[in-house]
Amino acid sequence: MILGFLAEGPMHGYELRRRMEQLHGYAHPVSFGTLYPAIARLAAAGFVRQESGPGTASARRITLHLTDAGRAELYERLRTAEGTDITDGQRFMVLLAFLSMLPDKAERDAVLRRRLEFLSQPASFFYEDGHPLKADDISDPYRRGILVSARATSRAERDWLTAMLTAGAKEPS
Repeated sequence: MILGFLAEGPMHGYELRRRMEQLHGYAHPVSFGTLYPAIARLAAAGFVRQESGPGTASARRITLHLTDAGRAELYERLRTAEGTDITDGQRFMVLLAFLSMLPDKAERDAVLRRRLEFLSQPASFFYEDGHPLKADDISDPYRRGILVSARATSRAERDWLTAMLTAGAKEPS
């Protein structure tokens, strides 16, 4: 997320944290105690450059910039997304927020295909003898509600992914 937002332009840590929380959701707050060590690791790897400038009173204000190596790392992370970046809905939405930055449409489509393949597998939140239960198999109305909602969300996402992967899909150039 840090690399993605910095690819949009330089910013200060406070603004970066605000944007991350907006994208990731306020149910998952981003603390400065988590953000700044992550920025330090990215800077040590050469992916982010920190520039000090005038601030308020005696405090200096640090502006974060994405380096060319950071942009290459962002592209690599987008291009090779797999595992929980594909299977976890929240993580995939973060990935999706920056996927249009990947220059190659075929590489973007490969990521979308991995997500579509995952969503096309039978799954449930509830299992019996190792087999996924369907909403109609569950008598508890609240558990059934979970499955009904999840099925509708999954269907909508599969429809969108399929539309994006068709030849006529319109996307930003």
